[in-house]
Amino acid sequence: MSDTTATIPADDGDIRRMSFEEALAALERIVSDLERGDVPLEHSIRIYERGEKLKSHCDRLLSAAEDKVEKIKLSRAGKPTDVEPLDPA
Repeated sequence: MSDTTATIPADDGDIRRMSFEEALAALERIVSDLERGDVPLEHSIRIYERGEKLKSHCDRLLSAAEDKVEKIKLSRAGKPTDVEPLDPA
């Protein structure tokens, strides 16, 4: 059993405080543990559930970041004049 499965918190409250990179790294460790196949069944279920929560957290953070991405509009002279959403709806 890896250190990842041995140190899973009792609850998932820590996920909300994770950055995208931290959550993605934790998710990658879980996937690696599950792929190896040497994790006991109860731990597999627990880390799978945590992985689902980490994935949702990553999706939310990525969506929020995409909403902030803006396209800069330039004047004919090439000077920035305004910004608009990257993908206007």
